[in-house]
Amino acid sequence: MPTPPPGGGDGPLVPAAITAAGLRKSYGDKVVLDGIDLHIPAGSVFALLGPNGAGKTTAVKILSTLVTPDAGQVRVAGHDLATDGHAVRAAIGVTGQFSAVDGLITGEENMLLMADLHHLSKREGRETAAELLARFDLADAAKKPASTYSGGMKRRLDIAMTLVGAPRII
Repeated sequence: MPTPPPGGGDGPLVPAAITAAGLRKSYGDKVVLDGIDLHIPAGSVFALLGPNGAGKTTAVKILSTLVTPDAGQVRVAGHDLATDGHAVRAAIGVTGQFSAVDGLITGEENMLLMADLHHLSKREGRETAAELLARFDLADAAKKPASTYSGGMKRRLDIAMTLVGAPRII
């Protein structure tokens, strides 16, 4: 569902990147999400904040199709989560709170692995990897094992890896 432009007014409507209505999830007797509603406009930056145990990770897992909700309707990038999970996964990139970087291989190899997972051709994979490594100021370290990277470098590599598939929503 489109939303008014930032700041209101009569400008063009902005499509929603994510909508959720009545999102619920329990694990046994423990209710972790109790009727969450979200409306996140496309092109916006959204933060999900709350104390430990508030359900933030569960919400992200549901929105990324890793966990099935007990109730509610969710649309991500215009796709119904319940009926078109494949299209949702094709439209998103997820960078978790813990790095997905493999320290045993180089930064470039991590990027090329992601390119392979996204079924990019060898040429396109190498071009994408090189562009993102340069964009994240990692080109000089690309041939070094990721285990030698600083914490900040690993985080930048992790985010660059998320962008390999050119997701519409991160």
